[in-house]
Amino acid sequence: MPSGAMTEDMLAGDSIASVATRFGPLEKVHAFWFAGMSCDGCSVAATGATNPSVESMMLGAHPGIPRVVLHHPVLNIESGPHYLRPAEQAIEGTLGAPYVVILEGSIADEVVAHAAGGYWSATGEEPWGPEGELRPVSSTEWIARLAPGAAAMIAIGTCATWGGVPSAEGNPTGAMSLMDFLGKDYRSVLGVPVVNIPGCPPVGDNFTETVAAVLYFLQGFGPLPEFDELGRPAWLFGETVHRRCVRGAYYEEGTFAEEFGDPECLVEVGCWGPVVNCNITSRGAINGLGGCMNAGGACIGCTMPGFPDKFTPFYKRPPGSLASTTVSRMVGSVIRPLRKFSNNNLNREVRWDRQGAAPTAFSRERYEPSPLAD
Repeated sequence: MPSGAMTEDMLAGDSIASVATRFGPLEKVHAFWFAGMSCDGCSVAATGATNPSVESMMLGAHPGIPRVVLHHPVLNIESGPHYLRPAEQAIEGTLGAPYVVILEGSIADEVVAHAAGGYWSATGEEPWGPEGELRPVSSTEWIARLAPGAAAMIAIGTCATWGGVPSAEGNPTGAMSLMDFLGKDYRSVLGVPVVNIPGCPPVGDNFTETVAAVLYFLQGFGPLPEFDELGRPAWLFGETVHRRCVRGAYYEEGTFAEEFGDPECLVEVGCWGPVVNCNITSRGAINGLGGCMNAGGACIGCTMPGFPDKFTPFYKRPPGSLASTTVSRMVGSVIRPLRKFSNNNLNREVRWDRQGAAPTAFSRERYEPSPLAD
């Protein structure tokens, strides 16, 4: 099925699901990956995904999900014109399969760069002007050309979703997010707004899981996944870091770390977890392991639209946290001794209560290190 046939006209009078079903079952879906103002950290995060992995999706190993033909500037074997040709076919409407576009990094103002005789980010070259001189094709141009025919536009990482560091106040690039660039009225040919998977870098599994859910929809095997008002997967970003944090109970009991390396809650040394939407504490960074707070780091809000401007200076106590931590300390001063009492009671057998002590020498003697350890 030529991708050029997937036009907005085909959606007239149809639900999104019925249109997706009409196009299925799909054998393959092309995924065009472009980099804007980025550090390539999102590519690294995506290749570290395990559930599902990028490799398994490219192999078509998941029942119900079409095989993904990934066009990535680093991971592809092809280069030069051979690498660019599928994207050109997608624009021409001769690709023969649906496609999605994945953007890593923010979209810079190429007008500013062109005025200075340069460009911010580009992929490939094309003839330009009466002399046919080759010029770089900016990522901005590729996005503008591919967006009208895409089955879905997916932004990976905070730079692509919200602008991120390249769009911080005072930056000369004029960088913005994919959603800002395409506008609030943008819809793909299947009526899907821009899908945002934030994080600096994002959790790789968040990305591949979302892509898989969208592909199930394109295949006609399920409804469009639930996204929040900012285009984030609602099931992944509906909760705050704090609610799933391994240190959250310390906050409840009013005990806080005084410096990094302490085991308690990190709010007073600069953690923004209570007000940041992210699931890294429960999902981990790679294969369920790691993650900022799990590894002893504080949340700096990297998944949020206000990052980095509204979260600087980093590793300083967030404004407004004094009130909440003070209340937590007051409540915790009552909760801690009550829990300690209950804990001590439950650490005893009923028999020991009658005997008056546990039958173990550890409770009566202090042991010194063995001389064999020297």
